[in-house]
This record gives sequence, C-alpha cells and structure tokens, in this order.
Amino acid sequence: MKDNKFFKISNLRLRAFSLVEVLAAVAIIGIITFLAMPNIVAVKQDSETNLAISRAEALNIALVTLLQSNGRENVAEYWKKSTTNQDRYALLASYLAFAPANLDQYMPLGYRIDIPNSIEPLGKVSLSGPRGEIIY
Repeated sequence: MKDNKFFKISNLRLRAFSLVEVLAAVAIIGIITFLAMPNIVAVKQDSETNLAISRAEALNIALVTLLQSNGRENVAEYWKKSTTNQDRYALLASYLAFAPANLDQYMPLGYRIDIPNSIEPLGKVSLSGPRGEIIY
C-alpha cells in the first residue's frame, strides 16, 4: 500500500455497477415506458377534448353576458349582420378572458365550433372534434 499526501490507496476493491446491470436497468425502463405510452397519448387526447368543451362553454357564457349587457334587441341587430363564425366570435371576444383575435387560434387543433346563426331562440355553441360531434 502506497500512501500519498492527498489520497490513501487501499487494497479494497471499489464497488460499482457492471455493464450487464446497467443494460438490464435501461431495458426495464424502456419496457415500462413502452407500456405507459398509450396511456399518456389517451390522457393528452382527453385533455384536448376537455379544453375544447370548456372553451365552447366559455363562448356560451360570453353570449349570455353580451345579451344581458346590451339587451336582446340591440344584439340581435348586430348578430344578423354577422354572417360567419369569425364575425360572431369578434362580437363575443371582449367577454372572454385572454381571447386571441382569431377563432382558429382559440380552439385546440382538430376541434371546430359553430356559433348559432340566430339568438332567437338562444342556443348553445355546437362542438365537433376529430371523432365527430361532441355533446356537452
């Protein structure tokens, strides 16, 4: 045994993981990841659907707020002039928190809403997604 000023070297063998143990651990982690991946994808799809539903509900609330703030007759006049979903969304955007200027940016990718053409009688926003119409 040789003594050094900074290190003491002993005859004891240093303990470490072998290459086989490291490869086995990496393989186990890979298998667990492979099994968990479908669940992660399903959770992501469910969260996008929930986001689309909550945004459609926010548009419904904004429509009711618009009617209560301005009166049904006044809103009906502007609503009839709005021929597209984007025009109607522009009327509702000021009643939404953090709403982008464009309706396509408001909804998650692959989801589409149709704002009612008329407010007489008042109806809900319809929502469709990658798998068809979503009833909420």
